[in-house]
Amino acid sequence: MASDGMDERSPLLSGPNSDNVTPTAPPYLQDSSPRAIASPDAGGVPVINCRVCQSLITLDGKLHQHVVKCTVCNEATPIKTPPTGKKYVRCPCNCLLICKDTSRRIGCPRPNCRRIINLSPVMVIPEEQPAQPALPIQPEGMRVVCGHCGNTFLWMELRFNTLAKCPHCKKISSVGSALPRRRCCAYITVGMICIFIGVGLTVGTRDFANRYNATYVSWAFAYLLGLICLIRACYWGAIKVSYPENSFA
Repeated sequence: MASDGMDERSPLLSGPNSDNVTPTAPPYLQDSSPRAIASPDAGGVPVINCRVCQSLITLDGKLHQHVVKCTVCNEATPIKTPPTGKKYVRCPCNCLLICKDTSRRIGCPRPNCRRIINLSPVMVIPEEQPAQPALPIQPEGMRVVCGHCGNTFLWMELRFNTLAKCPHCKKISSVGSALPRRRCCAYITVGMICIFIGVGLTVGTRDFANRYNATYVSWAFAYLLGLICLIRACYWGAIKVSYPENSFA
């Protein structure tokens, strides 16, 4: 933003003929500190070269200003350093702007320009610095020795006591023995309870079942549930176990 309440996109100096003269200048220039003021004549009148057309600008009575206007090209030239926290920016159309030193974009206010100037810094990598090689991505998981074929494969689960499918033999095994042992005991317990309940229903409701045939359904349900649990217990008791070879994260 411009100092003293001025808009940062407005030219610091403008004249009636500023749009008609188009002197040559670099496409984009961030003006540095103003050049030293010279006094070529014997009278001691300070002058400075115009930043656009290089003409001499007389500074008599203008040393209190930050910028002066060239009488040839009507463009502004800084004669003092910008205020604290500000910087000079010259648009490709030669319009001198002032903005915050932290600004990243600034717009030229001239109607025949209206450029958006990008002030973002460009990161330059020195050529003498060698490129850092990319570190290999370490996969997460564990190496497991298959309980069926004995081959080692990578299992991406970070938890033990899970089921894993070997990519070599395509068979399923348990990673660790705690899971099948725990589930086998649980199914045996539930299966035996269901069978005991079935036996109790058979003994206790035998006379009642002679009158109501629906009682046989409860017997069948208890025996069937107990049988299913015992079959699952046999499955978990006979499942192959794969053991982790080396775990890493």
